[in-house]
Amino acid sequence: MFAPLAALLLAAAEPPPVWAVPGEDAVAPYEAAPANAGAEPLDPALYAAFGGEAGVARIVDRLVDLSLADARLGPIFEPFDMIRLRRTLKEQFCYLLGGPCAYTGRDMRSAHADMGLQQKDFALLVEHLRTAMKEADVPFRRQNQFLAILAPMRRAVIER
Repeated sequence: MFAPLAALLLAAAEPPPVWAVPGEDAVAPYEAAPANAGAEPLDPALYAAFGGEAGVARIVDRLVDLSLADARLGPIFEPFDMIRLRRTLKEQFCYLLGGPCAYTGRDMRSAHADMGLQQKDFALLVEHLRTAMKEADVPFRRQNQFLAILAPMRRAVIER
């Protein structure tokens, strides 16, 4: 009778899992905060222009697929947990586009630390994002609004 209670108390004493879904690799604890997304959210009308949750999911999945298939970027992405990457990118995009999402990922600097990213890597990622947005029929003006809030993050992720 006391064994289940003891197990519950022991479980409560352990730190909670860090925002993970089934299938994700464990990560070191960090503080989740809206500021980790790298910018303030835009007008919710932008979220609608991106097709809401389904549209953001399609764009992120296409962005990741294009990046993995790119011989120049694929090797950078390969060592990472794609389940977590896709989830946190969807959260980040949804949040930044003014959608009803919370971003639970790490801040941009620590999320990209020691990856050795260069300006050319960032430019390729933007190229793939533009392709994904164009394929999703996101209006060009709306694409530029989104890219404008992502662009300053370059300073936090580029190491050399």
